[in-house]
Amino acid sequence: MRRFFAPASSVRNGTVTLGEDETRHMRDVLRLRIGDEVYVIDGEGREMRCRIDTIEKREAGLTIIEAAAPTAAESPLDLTLAVAILKGDKFELVIQKAVELGITRLVPLETERSDVKVKDLAKKLGRWKRVILEASKQSGRAKLMEIREPRSIADLLLGVDQTVIVFTESGGGRFPEKLESKPLTVVVGPAGGWSASELDLARSVNAILVTLGGRILRAETAAITAAAILQHRFGDLN
Repeated sequence: MRRFFAPASSVRNGTVTLGEDETRHMRDVLRLRIGDEVYVIDGEGREMRCRIDTIEKREAGLTIIEAAAPTAAESPLDLTLAVAILKGDKFELVIQKAVELGITRLVPLETERSDVKVKDLAKKLGRWKRVILEASKQSGRAKLMEIREPRSIADLLLGVDQTVIVFTESGGGRFPEKLESKPLTVVVGPAGGWSASELDLARSVNAILVTLGGRILRAETAAITAAAILQHRFGDLN
């Protein structure tokens, strides 16, 4: 069954209105017709089985048949993934897999050894949000993963008030078997690794430093691996 997105504000009185992009995809790509049934998510956790009533140039009107349980339930773990911005499509891969793994929110990081600077923030955030939307529709999530504006590692570490786990190539310990509190923030650095001052800052705020012994991972692999491990240990990936 095809899944589409409509914000909660477009759901009213038993009907749903799809915007221009979703309508174009419905009409020109999937070639759906009036009377066909589809599923619609509102990005806040609700999914609905709907029937297409009208297909116009810029919008489509649907009638809600019934509420539907999302294909993928939300994880009970409130998990933030903070990861250094990576080159090219590597960062978009991390975003996509974070959605699939049930991450609650993602924070792009600017670090001392990052070699990527965000120039057009509005355009970049728009692109990242589209990746989140498409990944959500494909993976069965009805709640969209939140993505924050880029911030420095210092701002993150000094501003967070929850358990923080920092993955580092060296100088860390074993992955903890138990954690005293949740929610969690997991932090993954750039391809060049963390600077000494960044690791010192992490220690000063009592972050848990973890090194995956015996493995040298690319930054994007490390981010995906970290998310998967935490969902397995403390979430619903089992």
